This record gives sequence, C-alpha cells and structure tokens, in this order.
Amino acid sequence: MHFFYKLLPPRATFAVDMTPEEAAVMGQHVAYWKGLIDDGLKVFALGPVGDPKGVFGIAVIEVETEAAAHELGHNDPAISRTEYGFRYELHPMPRGVMHSP
Repeated sequence: MHFFYKLLPPRATFAVDMTPEEAAVMGQHVAYWKGLIDDGLKVFALGPVGDPKGVFGIAVIEVETEAAAHELGHNDPAISRTEYGFRYELHPMPRGVMHSP
C-alpha cells in the first residue's frame, strides 16, 4: 500500500523562525527517516515543500498496512515529542504509480 504522509509544523512561519530546540527535533526527524530508508523502507519522495502559505514536509511511502504507516508517523520524533506541536496527516494512494520496473 502507498501513502502520502504530510508533516505539519506548529506554525506557518516555522521554516524561518524555528528555535534551536525545534531545529534539534528536526535533526532527529531527518535521522529517523534516513534510518528507515537505510533499513529498507520504500520511500519515493521525502522532503520539505515550499508552499507560500507555510512549508510542510512530505513522504510518499510503501508499507503493508495503514496501521504500519501510522506507526511510522507516531514514531517520528517530530510527532512523538508532542511539546513541539507538530501534526501529521496520512492519505492513502490507492492507484498511484510509484516507479517504473
């Protein structure tokens, strides 16, 4: 199954005014996803999106179940460290074409 994971920062201005503590959490977030990729998670796109309304992060992932996708989200340090106010959305991609053979 394929999912679109959207990481929503605590405020629209986050990319330009994050605190040192928030920057440290973002470093943990990046390391978390890099570790998953290194361990074999199929990730087809990953990174920030420069939306003029406010930057957000995305990942397009392949996992066995929606529960597995939510587990990835809940374990993301940006999410599990609830004091920073990040949220995520998860959207299934039932007919997405992810890569060519």
